[in-house]
Amino acid sequence: MNPRSVIEIAYIVAAVLFCIGIKMLSSPDTARRGNLVSAVGMLLAVVATLLAGGLHYQWILAGIVIGSAVGAFAARTVQMTAMPQMVALFNGFGGLASLLVGWSEYHAHRPETFGFTVVAVALTVIIGAVTFSGSLVAYGKLAERLPGRPIIFKAQHLVSAAVLVLIILAAGAFSLRPAASYPAFLLMAAAALILGVLSTIPIGGADMPVVICLLNSYSGLAACAAGFVIRNNVLIVSGSLVGASGLILTNIMCKAMNRSLTNVLFGGFGAARTKKSGYQGDVRPITPEDTYYLLEAARSVVFVPGYGMAAAQAQHVVRELGELLAANGTDVKYAIHPVAGRMPGHMNVLLAEANVPYEQLVEPEDVNPIMDTIDVAIVIGANDVVNPAARDDEESPLYGMPIIEVDRARTCIVLKRSLNPGFSGVDNPLFFKENTRMLFGDAKASISALVAEFKD
Repeated sequence: MNPRSVIEIAYIVAAVLFCIGIKMLSSPDTARRGNLVSAVGMLLAVVATLLAGGLHYQWILAGIVIGSAVGAFAARTVQMTAMPQMVALFNGFGGLASLLVGWSEYHAHRPETFGFTVVAVALTVIIGAVTFSGSLVAYGKLAERLPGRPIIFKAQHLVSAAVLVLIILAAGAFSLRPAASYPAFLLMAAAALILGVLSTIPIGGADMPVVICLLNSYSGLAACAAGFVIRNNVLIVSGSLVGASGLILTNIMCKAMNRSLTNVLFGGFGAARTKKSGYQGDVRPITPEDTYYLLEAARSVVFVPGYGMAAAQAQHVVRELGELLAANGTDVKYAIHPVAGRMPGHMNVLLAEANVPYEQLVEPEDVNPIMDTIDVAIVIGANDVVNPAARDDEESPLYGMPIIEVDRARTCIVLKRSLNPGFSGVDNPLFFKENTRMLFGDAKASISALVAEFKD
């Protein structure tokens, strides 16, 4: 068997491992092993590629050393609250890598005539550039280096449409005469970078989970196109898997946010969410001591975590409180909304890190039908995903968004620092409901006080 055949077989095995790994990621019980299986597949693909020959190994080794050092440092030092923006950066650098691959191949071969490779190069550069600049904007919004609100200016859609037309014209000119159209190539890349910014800035911070899914899909599609450019089968397969899974997850997130996929693809959604509803009423504060008495007598408790839990790093004390409640004979559940936090699966990651049992995690459609029977619902830093205006107020910008209906529990305890609205900027009438009690303060400190009350 010749070396090329061995490499192709290794690519096939790697692709199979990718598919198995992604399948295993669909369940919390097998997700850790799924990551390991996918990592083995990637290692096999990298080794097979390095054995292909004709490569500048000194540069590859330098890139591995530098990239590994940066990645290890980032992974060790990143806070859990910063995971969404790190994911956004990963998506962006994936797009940038694809862009550079397309640019490098163009310089290396300079095809004379229109052909499949030329089209693949154009697609790689366009998708990679949109992914890179769009992900940087998403990072800026998530890290609060840019305003989380939608950034809108006059004739924004017309400007975006004009930039898109410019990209198409530049790509056409480049494709027809690739060897003599380097200015058109540069114009195409620059316009794509601008389009990435224009398509992301009008999206509000509360919609970032949807945007991260979409950008993740874009990074996969860019990698797939790059695979066609360099004729690497495993890159085509892995890029296709990431692109397809990202689009599926985008669709799931869109339904959870009551947004259509068309709104996401063509940008501009989320702009209406800057409106505040101005709900008013009497707020009923509660102390940790009084909260303890409610919980001690409760037969069923549902925790609803949100970004506030991540910001306070309260997941470990929440798990400890849950264990104390269970030991007291209380039925304990953790209701997780698909877009709670600022990235898909944000709360799942936090609770898994705290070793919360998987069987206690439930989705909104599982807990909402029995919410009337729940003695206490504890909302820890969540806001938009429990806002009853999304169900009751047709004038609310959130109207129609599926929520966790904690306002129907016998008692709802909301842990927040203040009455400020959530990331969407929409006021929450839950705070003024008769059965709602506000436990003000840092979430970790408040939960720790409850744990201390149980232990005493």
